[in-house]
Amino acid sequence: MNLVYADLDGNVFDHPDFVALGRNGEMVTDIMEDELIRLPEGATMVSLPFTKPIGLNTRTGEMQVVPGEVQAVGALLPQGFTRLLIPSYVKSDASKLLPLFGYTAVVWKDGEFFVAAHPTDDPEPWNPRNCDTDELEVKVQQFMEQYSENRLFQHLSKCALEYECLTASNTFLNRLEGSVPVSFSCNAGCFGCISEQPDDSGFLAPQTRMNFKPTVDEVVQVMLQHLKTPDNIVSFGQGCEGEPSTQAPTIIAAIKRVREQTDMGYININTNAGLTDHIRGIVDAGLNLMRVSTISALDGHYNAYYKPRGYTLKNVEKSLRYAADHGVLTSINYLIFPGVTDREEEIEAMVEFVRRTDLKLIQLRNLNIDPESYLNLIPKAQSDLLGMKQMLEIFEQELPDVVLGSYTHIPESLQHRKNLHQSSHS
Repeated sequence: MNLVYADLDGNVFDHPDFVALGRNGEMVTDIMEDELIRLPEGATMVSLPFTKPIGLNTRTGEMQVVPGEVQAVGALLPQGFTRLLIPSYVKSDASKLLPLFGYTAVVWKDGEFFVAAHPTDDPEPWNPRNCDTDELEVKVQQFMEQYSENRLFQHLSKCALEYECLTASNTFLNRLEGSVPVSFSCNAGCFGCISEQPDDSGFLAPQTRMNFKPTVDEVVQVMLQHLKTPDNIVSFGQGCEGEPSTQAPTIIAAIKRVREQTDMGYININTNAGLTDHIRGIVDAGLNLMRVSTISALDGHYNAYYKPRGYTLKNVEKSLRYAADHGVLTSINYLIFPGVTDREEEIEAMVEFVRRTDLKLIQLRNLNIDPESYLNLIPKAQSDLLGMKQMLEIFEQELPDVVLGSYTHIPESLQHRKNLHQSSHS
């Protein structure tokens, strides 16, 4: 398997004199055959600025930095694929930070590109080619005319057309999971926040956070427009906003008004779940699904990344437990990183966390971050690295009733649970 590199103009080549290697955290490692899959449709190849690739020299048998004017290359995976290794590289300028993407090791083998990844879910529903840009532009225009006074639709039109956010696009295309952002504020200071970064962070936030508080009427319009089929989902908590539960009164009032008019579809919140009292009110209003963002079930790691303001990981656990006990299908948006998530202590803590909270789904998400700054931020490993494939196998063995996936799944049993939940609040 040949090393893949890019020249300074971004042209990609394979190197005949170097075997490809990967990285598991800080450790450079061989890439095993069973860790490779063909480059998936929808993946993007990118060069890593200010880096040089590390490979195995076929003539000397030694690991070394590839000479010349070259850059390392990684792949950005679409929904449904879990990264097993990051690209093997060193930075040519240690002060530079890589853009906030989830870089995956890529190789050239048998005349094709392969990546170190595992297929975790069906990628088809979230394949970008299913979002017809011409149709999207027409739909956005129609919505702008129909809801000319609704600031939320105006905001989402930018997310859909400029940022190419699939969830925002779904809102206009009336399919799958649609977005309904509500919050400009947050109770965490996430190291890798994609919508707001402090001026001295060194990162450039790829999105602009919403800067207004929508009214209940605006929120209800968006929700009712999307909840027109039994399987559609509307979601509070998007990349363009802060923590949605900080706007609990708006969410609670909107859910109640929507459920007075329709029982179609599912209402979801993507949340850090730190404001337990607020989450209880949202659950009691008629929430169906809750997806909680987490990076670890260990306090030190969690606090280093999220920098929670006024809450702890224990609050997150209480929120999940309350939601599960009240008929909400709960999942975690698990931000994973090779060389960290597969540490033995991380795996053990997460298995126990899942059991205590009665989670039904682990949504595995490749963490978009500069690897060096992340590894320098969090506590050092306390035990062995087991590897991402073994981590997935342990989850499957220890948590047989928990689904491993990449996005929200609606089991048939939830429809019955949803009806019971709604009946109890009617």
